[in-house]
Amino acid sequence: MQIAKVIGRATSTVKHASMQGWKMLIVQPLGVKDSPDGEPVLAIDDLGSGRGDRVLITSDGKYVREIMDSNNTPVRWAVIGLQDE
Repeated sequence: MQIAKVIGRATSTVKHASMQGWKMLIVQPLGVKDSPDGEPVLAIDDLGSGRGDRVLITSDGKYVREIMDSNNTPVRWAVIGLQDE
């Protein structure tokens, strides 16, 4: 799990069948003192996160497959929580 900041949204007219209906966000993983920690990643979200929100993301494949109800999804990252201010 890692803290990240939502920096945008992604849309796609053609995508893997398992991604139908999922909101896709571009998130920037954060390190010490909110400095960027690597490149931005694409994460699915069903919590209603928006631009500027700080979120908790995971790359746990088992969790992603369970919430998406798909054993062959290409999704790696998912938003699992919103950080309180």
